Amino acid sequence: MQRPDWAPDEIDIERPSVARMYDYYLGGSHNFAVDRAAAQAMVAAVPEAPLMAQANRAFLRRAVQFLLDAGVRQFLDVGSGIPTVGNVHEIAQRDAPDARVVYVDVDPVAVAHSREILEGNDRAVVVQEDLRRPERIVAHPDVRRLLDFDQPIAVMIVAVLHFVPDDDRPAELLRTLREALAPGSYLVLSQASADGRGDDERADAERVYRRTDNPLWIRSRGELTALFDGFELVDPGVVWVPQWRPDSPDSAEDAERAAFIGGVGRLGG
Repeated sequence: MQRPDWAPDEIDIERPSVARMYDYYLGGSHNFAVDRAAAQAMVAAVPEAPLMAQANRAFLRRAVQFLLDAGVRQFLDVGSGIPTVGNVHEIAQRDAPDARVVYVDVDPVAVAHSREILEGNDRAVVVQEDLRRPERIVAHPDVRRLLDFDQPIAVMIVAVLHFVPDDDRPAELLRTLREALAPGSYLVLSQASADGRGDDERADAERVYRRTDNPLWIRSRGELTALFDGFELVDPGVVWVPQWRPDSPDSAEDAERAAFIGGVGRLGG
């Protein structure tokens, strides 16, 4: 396969990437044949896969708007993926030009494209780092340069946690992030859930993602709710993502088809 100009030399273009698969689900163009093949296998196993990605992007948009209305002007988007239409900085800076956004991703393609898109934007930056090293995220000089940790920050971890197994102790990772935040900060989480799904469908989805570097780790609503430890959940709590403050009642119909649950929590004190 010929390497396109936008693909950094260090990435393996013969192995599917979950970031590039997600880009494909969202209708983006920064993906390879191997990513499209894996994504299409996922769609064959779970036909709602593109809907899941789109529902998460809509949830992210509504969450950012809620946070702006709450007065938040700082955003830390961890596991941000490849920038596609409707990113945090686009939403936030459209309504609040003074909003500052830090994107964090471990995928070099996602980071390379973020840098290209953010060129000339002095209120948004991307760093290459891993959610599994939260202490390095909060200490990163670019993060500290742009974000004031004495003021509220919204940490966004959308459609990421299902790639973090329990062995990586996600509760401890989130605790490290929480301890760096000022009162009035927020945590936004969403992840894939098997609630209401058949065992065969779950097994097929897990089989597809074992072809990538990021196998799936599905959680229940109760397990995701527990990861908001230390935060007060904002109404309506942890729900199917289309049900979280929907634009209209119609948009929340058949919400379980999105297969993702999510919520927003506020840090008191």
